[in-house]
Amino acid sequence: MAIRQKTPALASGFTRGPVQIVRSSLPYQILLYLNQWYFGLFFLAELLLYIFKGQTLPFAPQILPIEIVLIFILLLLEFFRIFFGKKGNLTERISSMSASIFLSIPSLIGVLYIAFWQTYVLRIELILASIQTTFISLELIFAILSVITFARATPY
Repeated sequence: MAIRQKTPALASGFTRGPVQIVRSSLPYQILLYLNQWYFGLFFLAELLLYIFKGQTLPFAPQILPIEIVLIFILLLLEFFRIFFGKKGNLTERISSMSASIFLSIPSLIGVLYIAFWQTYVLRIELILASIQTTFISLELIFAILSVITFARATPY
């Protein structure tokens, strides 16, 4: 004999559908949203700083174009990392979250390159890169916690 659960009736007499538990992480989603806007500003600031450095500081002929290309590669990495993070969190898919986690590592290395290893590092770049590193690190922690939450909820 099957036991049927009644769906709760609302005050207006209508019934809600089956209740589903939402396992998406709101703090992670907020961090992704804020980082999306911050990274746009970070990217524009870096481009302007490279124009400034190209005009005022002596560079070897090949170095400046390579560093600018690296900024555009970082732009692509961050776009896909944030996209997969948002998609995976909202759909509660481990595969998309794993892609976001995987893309966090090269993004973090790219930002650390900007902060420490590029030819000329300005103090403003160090500050901007530190904020971006904080965003990526916090998002990585929340992404791992979300994957654990999604994996525990998956029926075997």
